[in-house]
Amino acid sequence: MIEIARELVESALTAGARAADAVVVESDGLSVGVRLGEVEKLTRARQRRAGLRVFVGDSTAIVSTADLTRAGLDELAGLACGLARSTAPDPHAGLPDPADLAANGALGTDLALEDPEVGALDPETAIAWVREAESAALGASPEITNSEGAEASANSGTVAYASSLGFAASYRGSHASLSVTPVGTRDGSMQRDSWYTVHRHLRGLEAPARVGAEAARRTLRRLGARRAPTCACPVVFDPETAATLLRHLAGALSGSALYRRMSFLQDRLGQTIASAEVTVVDDPLRPAGPASRPFDGEGVAQRKRTIVERGSLASYLLDTYSARRLGLRTTGHASRGVGDAPGAGPTNFFLAPGPHTPEAIIASVPSGLYVTELIGFGVNGVTGDYSRGAAGLWIERGELAYPVEEITIAGNLRDMLRDVEMVGSDLDPRTSVASPTIKIGKMTVAGT
Repeated sequence: MIEIARELVESALTAGARAADAVVVESDGLSVGVRLGEVEKLTRARQRRAGLRVFVGDSTAIVSTADLTRAGLDELAGLACGLARSTAPDPHAGLPDPADLAANGALGTDLALEDPEVGALDPETAIAWVREAESAALGASPEITNSEGAEASANSGTVAYASSLGFAASYRGSHASLSVTPVGTRDGSMQRDSWYTVHRHLRGLEAPARVGAEAARRTLRRLGARRAPTCACPVVFDPETAATLLRHLAGALSGSALYRRMSFLQDRLGQTIASAEVTVVDDPLRPAGPASRPFDGEGVAQRKRTIVERGSLASYLLDTYSARRLGLRTTGHASRGVGDAPGAGPTNFFLAPGPHTPEAIIASVPSGLYVTELIGFGVNGVTGDYSRGAAGLWIERGELAYPVEEITIAGNLRDMLRDVEMVGSDLDPRTSVASPTIKIGKMTVAGT
């Protein structure tokens, strides 16, 4: 894989590029799905693709191919250089500063990214797991009356990267997941919810029966939902919905949003943007982390960074191009698809846990909303305006009182970050963007 990437870079230089980099990806994936015990999906997919980025003068082109023969690589390199000559120059385009590249020694760090058992998982075992998960959900209560199905996936592969700066390296990784979505019925009204487990290693997955039981519990607590009162009140986000707020934060801190001046956090580096309860960390070197990696999409060295420290903005998320546009230095956050230009984004991005249990956070609310689902895309990254459909449970006198649905919560992300009053101790970093339970002091809830 590394040799293919090197050959592609050499072909680009021979075809007239002043600089080039290449990424080669190989993957093997299994996906199964059942509904009411019957197999509805069984797929196995293997692919091998290469992408090339060339710089001819100050112009850039990006191409990709599945033809990895020497003749195919030479043809791709010639095509890329020809395309670059017909594009407008951009003085900010180019490879990273060599001083930012990962050192060979750093690539020896064991990040536990691959479990060979994931690649060896057979369809029969995967089908047995999803059937067990769905059966556990259906058997949890007579009110669980149907299922939208259960699915499992197992993927493993290799990423190789090489550039004309002399850097070339690769790493392997794997991911496995299991999910189930039961349907509950009460008094003629139906509700659905789901639960899932995901990990790089099979031994890191929750047991199928536990996944099914949790999916059923989440579904049952939604039965009998009603509209919430319209008011301004505290809002508690469970870990799943709190993570969406972090995704909005990451988007506002990404290089492309900043140099295009399309972020509500524009020019805020070093300033207070959130309450002192908020500390956000990005850690691409966490062992077995879902987005861990030894180098970024441009070969840049990885390190753990505090992005927001006790409310103060300490770092942006930058790739080489956006850093140059902003007059800054890359933070090693380049990510890329095989045929796409690098862009800046988070790795293992999480809100540091606080001292409060979820129960204590709920108990602190005399009357308010506990959010378990968000609907729609009513978020403006430029202004920070926030308005989304929601469902969850109403809190009365510090206790979860009854389920609610068909409501809207609204505010502004600037105010919401500043109004974070409590952060939970229940961080579960199974996904690349993760958060514990959080309480925001006041938002507008529109219901009845």
